[in-house]
Parts: sequence; C-alpha cells; structure tokens
Amino acid sequence: MVDAVSTVGQTAAQTGTKRLAESFDTFLNLLTTQLKNQDPLSPMDSNQFTQQLVQMTGVEQQLYGNELMEKLVANTGSGISTAVALIGKDVRVGTGENAIKDGKAEWKVDLSRAADDVKFEVLDSKGRTVFSATPADKGAGEQTFTWNGKDSSGQQLDDGGPYTLKVTAKDSAGSAVTADVFVQGMVTGVEQVDGKTLITINGAKLPWEKVISINQAAAPVTTTDNTTTPDPDAAA
Repeated sequence: MVDAVSTVGQTAAQTGTKRLAESFDTFLNLLTTQLKNQDPLSPMDSNQFTQQLVQMTGVEQQLYGNELMEKLVANTGSGISTAVALIGKDVRVGTGENAIKDGKAEWKVDLSRAADDVKFEVLDSKGRTVFSATPADKGAGEQTFTWNGKDSSGQQLDDGGPYTLKVTAKDSAGSAVTADVFVQGMVTGVEQVDGKTLITINGAKLPWEKVISINQAAAPVTTTDNTTTPDPDAAA
C-alpha cells in the first residue's frame, strides 16, 4: 500500500512539475516577444513589467517546491525510515564502492566461471588507478580481496573514500568472464544526501537500494573460561 501511495504521489508531483515548467517556458517566450515588439514611443509600463517579473518568480518558486515535494514523497515510500531497520544487521551490497577503514578495505568477488587472466584495480573518486593486483585464485566462485590501503608506490592512504574495485577477467580465448563485486559488513548508520538514502558499512556510504542480502549480526557466546566469541549459528 505504501509503495502504491508513493508511486501515485511521485507521478502527481512529476506531472505538476512538468506542467509548471511548460507554463514557465511559455511565460518567458511571451515576455521576451512582448519586449522585442513593444512600441519605442510607448514602451511597456514599468509597473506592468514589475508585476510580470513577480509572476515569473512565483512560478520559479512553485517549480522548486514541486522538486522538494518529489523528494519528500520518495522518502516517505522507500527512504530512511525503511533503511533504519538495517542498523546492526550484516548486509551485502551489490557495488564496487568501498572505503578504507583502519588501514584496509575489503571486497567480495564472484567469478561466473574460471578465468585465465584476472586483474583487480582500485580506483579513487576521480577514476584514477591507485593500486592493481593479480589474484592467485582465478577459479569460478567467490573470493575475498583485502586491500591494505597502500597505493602502487607503497604509500599508506588515509582512511576514507570512496574507492571502487574494478575487476577485469578473461578466459584463455580472450572472452570476458563476468565478475560480480560486493561489499559486506554491519550497517552502523543511515543518512540521506540529496534525497538518496545511504547506509554506512565499514566507513563507506552505500545506496541502500543495492542491498541484496541481510543477515542477523553474529551474537557473542560466553565460553567456560568467561571469554566471548562470535556465534557462528547466529546468522539468519
């Protein structure tokens, strides 16, 4: 029901914005034509011109208001209130974006089939390669790639990001091998930026709509020597 209301609200807001934008363009065209074709001996009355400018400003404000309404409707249907439930959960996100935390970053890479040539490249926010490596495991299936946060020259980079893992894989015939990249970890925060809901995992802010699996975080188990260890059976 919420999704249906959200969809109807978004459609109405988008239709209203489109109509206002069309009216705004028409208004500008009429005003420009009027100014170009006015009688030099009897120019437009300044009060009338001012009133038209006020009307134009009013339309601009309506357009801006409609944009805010679209964001509000989107947030109500599928925004931060839904993502908050993920806090404390172990989730997997279908993205190559991550961040350095405590001097390292980790990705999950799943090759659809065995490859003959595989290359991992870590790109910075500007798309520049800061580190590259060739994994020893080129077989089909999932593997974990842990980057120590150092660039190709061996310099340790500061915690933060974003950094994106790019995987290029080919078989012996040179044909591309599909490689899916994931980020996995516990959600520690939720926020909205420019109308988009982001979840925080290992310091990286990732789009919550790309979450593909959710598990209950492992609970500690008390042993006989009064130490605690993660419970391997706690995952749901």
